Amino acid sequence: MIFVCVGSREYQFDRLLKEMDNILERTKLPESVFAQIGQSTYLPQNFEFERFLSQDEFEKYQNEAKLIISHGGTGALVGALKKNKKVIAVPRLAKFGEHIDDHQLQVSGVLSKEKYLVTVTDMDTLENQILLMLANETTKKYNKPSYVFEIIDGFIRENI
Repeated sequence: MIFVCVGSREYQFDRLLKEMDNILERTKLPESVFAQIGQSTYLPQNFEFERFLSQDEFEKYQNEAKLIISHGGTGALVGALKKNKKVIAVPRLAKFGEHIDDHQLQVSGVLSKEKYLVTVTDMDTLENQILLMLANETTKKYNKPSYVFEIIDGFIRENI
């Protein structure tokens, strides 16, 4: 199964969902597709979806997925990588009204540069990347520790 997740923030990600529909119209993928579509206005025609998932449901889809196609949110990307999943990051871009800036491009770019995942910014390349990722084994495991709590704790201590 391919799990597509676009996050739950107030921004649409119609561009990704439309391209997935287009791909499924053209190509018989070797895996079924399920998407969490959040606030998107576009409703997929060629695959199953839910707007929002509970944390347990989200993890269930992550665990079952052979490939995860995700927006460029840090939590979604790192969560998938820590489960040793193949990941294609499709960052939300400000020029399409998908976010207020292009920080997702920066996050996914760093992880892509380190060869943990593949970043797709041009939707014309998504189908090929999906087929390549499904055909190949994951080669680099993500095992970096998370320092989020330490960073927050340090910030609080410095600012109290």
